[in-house]
Amino acid sequence: MGGNSVRGEGTHGRVEHAGELGWDESLYENGASGASGGSAANEEKSGEPGGSGASRAPGGSGASGGSGAAGDSDTPGEPAAAGSGHRRGGPRKRGRRKHRVLRWSAITLAVLILGTATAGYLYYQHLNGNIRKGDRSAGGSDARKTAPNAQGQTPLNILLIGSDSRNSDENVKLGGAKDSRGSDPHADVQMLLHVSADRKNASVVSIPRDTRVDIPACKDTETKKASAPVNTVINEALGRGGAGCVLDTWEKLTGIYIDHWMMVDFAGVVAISDAVGGADVCVKQNIDDHPTKAQPGGSHLHLTAGKHTVKGEQALQWLRTRHAFGSDIGRSEAQHMYMNSVIRNLKDQNAFTDTGRLMDIAETATKALKVSSELGFKQLFDLGMELKDIPMDRINMLTMPRLPDPKDPDAHVVPDSAKADALWAMLRDDKPLDRKDDPKPATPEASKGPAAAAPDSLAVSVVNGTGTDGRAPAKGRASAVVDALRAKGFKKVATGSSAPAATSEVDYPTAAGAQGKADAESVAAALGLPTSAVKASDVKGLTLVVGADWRSGDTYPKQDPKANDPLKDTESVNGADKGACMEVYAPYRF
Repeated sequence: MGGNSVRGEGTHGRVEHAGELGWDESLYENGASGASGGSAANEEKSGEPGGSGASRAPGGSGASGGSGAAGDSDTPGEPAAAGSGHRRGGPRKRGRRKHRVLRWSAITLAVLILGTATAGYLYYQHLNGNIRKGDRSAGGSDARKTAPNAQGQTPLNILLIGSDSRNSDENVKLGGAKDSRGSDPHADVQMLLHVSADRKNASVVSIPRDTRVDIPACKDTETKKASAPVNTVINEALGRGGAGCVLDTWEKLTGIYIDHWMMVDFAGVVAISDAVGGADVCVKQNIDDHPTKAQPGGSHLHLTAGKHTVKGEQALQWLRTRHAFGSDIGRSEAQHMYMNSVIRNLKDQNAFTDTGRLMDIAETATKALKVSSELGFKQLFDLGMELKDIPMDRINMLTMPRLPDPKDPDAHVVPDSAKADALWAMLRDDKPLDRKDDPKPATPEASKGPAAAAPDSLAVSVVNGTGTDGRAPAKGRASAVVDALRAKGFKKVATGSSAPAATSEVDYPTAAGAQGKADAESVAAALGLPTSAVKASDVKGLTLVVGADWRSGDTYPKQDPKANDPLKDTESVNGADKGACMEVYAPYRF
C-alpha cells in the first residue's frame, strides 16, 4: 500500500488523507461530495464583476477618482494625472487578476475535495467488495435479541468460526490432509465474542470442537443442502448447513441471540496474522508438535521454551496445536492467549489511530474473512474502534465448562449444565464475567424508590418454563409456585402459558417504571429469587417465569457460588495477563 490513490480493484493503493475522509460516513452518501465541491466553486463565481460580490480595489471603492497623490500612482515614483483614469484602471486590473487567481484556486480546491472524497468512497466500496458473505442463519435461529438498556444500548454477540476447509491449493498446503480436499469442512474453532452494551467489557467463550450437542435442522442457502436435526459433535454443524447452521446450533445451546458470524480458513489466518504483526506467545518447555504413532498429524510448531512472537504460518501452527498442549481444551487456551496478545499489541502500537496501518489491515481482513450478510466494512471498522476502548483487564476469555460425554467419555465432552447454563445466563443478561460491575448490596439509606404495593393487591401470572435442553417440563411447577405465593399473601395469582426458560425471572411491564420494579422485587423476595432476576419486559403484567434452574421446591434454590463465578476453576485468560505461558505435554518436548 505504498501509493496515495486507489489504483483499481484488488490493489493495495492508499487513499491520501483517508483517516480524515475514508472513515467518514457522510462522504459515502450519494451526492454529498459533489454538492460540497460545487458549492465552493459557485461561491467564488458569485464574486465576478457584475455579480453580487463584485471585486473592489484595495484601499478604496475602485469606482471614484482620488487626489492624485504620488502614493496612489500605478507607476512607482510617478504621480497620476488628475482625472486621467490611470489611478482607477491600474488597481482594477490588479483586482481582476487577483480575483481570477482566487477563483481558479477555489475551483482547484473544489476539484481536489471532490476527487479525494470520491477516491475515499471508491476505496470504501472496494473494501466492501472484498468481503465474501453468507446468510446469518440456516433456518433454525430462534433466540430473542436482548432488549436495550436504559441508554438504548444493546450488547453485541459475534460468532467467530475457524474452518478446516482444504478446498484450495493454499489451504491444502497449509493444512495438509490432501485426501480431505472436497469433503465437508469442519468448524474446529468456535468462539463467541460478547461485547457489553456499554462497550466497557468483553468476553470470549470457546466450545471444544468435540462437544456433543443438538444440531437443529439446517439448510445451506449456497449449496441448497438440507440436513435433519441430529445429536453429534458441534464441529459438524458447518458441513451440515454452513456458518449459519453453526450460529443456529449455538443459539439453541445457549439461548443467546447472536448478531453476526465471521469465518476464516487457514490461508486467511496466515494473511491476517502478517497484517497485524503477529502475537507474543509463551511455552514453558521446548515444543515440537510432530506426528507420533499414537497421534498422527500435528501442527509442526517448533519453539524453544520462553516467549516468542509468532506470525504468518507459524501463527497458524500455534493456533492449530492441540496434541502438544494436551487436548482441544489446551488449544483453546493457547488461542485465547494469542487473541489477547494481538489486541494488546495493536493498542500498544497505536495501530487503531494509524491510518496507513489500519488500511493495510482492512485490505487484508476484508479479503480473508467471510461474514454474515448484514455485515459490511463499516460494521467491521466500528467493532475495531469499540474494542480499542475496552481496558485489557476487562477482556476475559475462557472455555465452556464441560463433562466427559457418557456415550464416549474418551473422545467427546458435553456441557456441564449447571455451570454452563449459569455462564450463558450471564451473557444473556449482559453481565461481565469478571463481576466487577456487580451492584453493591442495597441499604435502607440508598433505597429511594417507591414502596411495593400490598401483596394481596398484586396480580401475578406464573409460567412454567422448566422444559429446556431437551427435557420435558416439570409437571405442576406453575401451580406449585402459585400455591407458594398465595401462602405469602399474594391473592391474585394464576397460571399462564408455558414458555421455556433456562433461568427463572420476574418480569414487569417496562411502562410500569419504578413502581413496577418495586412490585416485582417484592414477588422475587417472597420466593427467594435474587434481585437480578427482576427484569423490565414487554409483558402486560407481573409475570413470574419458573425456569429450568428451579424444577422443584416452593422457594428458589440457593445457588452454588462457583456457578456464579464462571472464571473460577476454568481455563480463563485475562487480557492484561502478559505472563500467561502454555504447559507442553511431555511427549512433544525436545
